[in-house]
Amino acid sequence: MADQPVEAYYSAIDEGRYDDLRGLLAPEFVHDRPDRTIDGPDTFVGFMRDDRPLTDTRHTLEAVCANEDDSEFAVRGTLLDADGDPLFGFVDVHTVEDGTIARIETYTN
Repeated sequence: MADQPVEAYYSAIDEGRYDDLRGLLAPEFVHDRPDRTIDGPDTFVGFMRDDRPLTDTRHTLEAVCANEDDSEFAVRGTLLDADGDPLFGFVDVHTVEDGTIARIETYTN
């Protein structure tokens, strides 16, 4: 399973490696979240770096599943705060094209 860009995505966010995060995203990247849609990799990286409400968080991944051709990945996890307490659960569906993440659809509880 070619899940490297998907798992690297969470590590880059959690560790504040925004240049690495940008390198994982396709030029046409779109993130559909419950609260907004973010179009474009530069806009997304800027949001993650400068505008998200909490930056001292960590993702725990409980399951990563891929379709047959590794073009879509479903990731189930929990976002933890700075103290390690759960903020919310999530499922992200990543669309991967040519080794980069082209789209993420996020579902939260």
